Amino acid sequence: MSKTNKKEKKARPEKEDESTGALNRKYLIIAAGAVVLIGLAITAFLTLSNSAVAIKGDNVSIYYTMMYENGTVISTNLNSTPLEVTVGDPESIPGLSHAIEGMGLNQKKTVIIPYDQAYGPYRSDLVRVVDRIGPIANTSFIEGQYFTIHRRTDNAISMVRILNVTPSTVTWDENHPLAGQNLTFTVQIVGLNKGAGANLVGTRVNTTSFSTQVPVLDNITKG
Repeated sequence: MSKTNKKEKKARPEKEDESTGALNRKYLIIAAGAVVLIGLAITAFLTLSNSAVAIKGDNVSIYYTMMYENGTVISTNLNSTPLEVTVGDPESIPGLSHAIEGMGLNQKKTVIIPYDQAYGPYRSDLVRVVDRIGPIANTSFIEGQYFTIHRRTDNAISMVRILNVTPSTVTWDENHPLAGQNLTFTVQIVGLNKGAGANLVGTRVNTTSFSTQVPVLDNITKG
């Protein structure tokens, strides 16, 4: 065998190795490009998805109907002005925020919210017997009515329901009227303002009002 043939035999494997290496590098570049494209696609999808649905920090305008478990309507703003809610506001009903999160514009949903995600459990320790002295000494109370009290200990203003009245004492209930109640909500988003409420999360606006017999809630904060 000539020296030329021997050189040719040695050169062929080297060329094949170089060709294989180049092909592998090409595949790696293609694979890396595919991974980048997939990542960009996922990011774009998530961005578009988040822009289309309500998430924490968004302001939403809603129509709602709040009911007891048996379907009796407690409060509704249908045929009225939509209510503005900040998703994730800790002073709002937690279960309602959870229900709204992920909803899209004009979507409607009915959910059952357990009491621990609504106005909390009913607490017997919040039923108090108070001596009729000082500011309430000469106040007229009616059993069943709601009464505004101003607590000196923490300067808070709250509503209580009068349970019993005697010449020397008054027994009132400091629980929220809906404490211990599982609630049914039908809610529809009619306005979505992305991120507009991010700075409002944690603020408290209590516009809840009550009648003397049955609570009529003009808002659905946890007031």
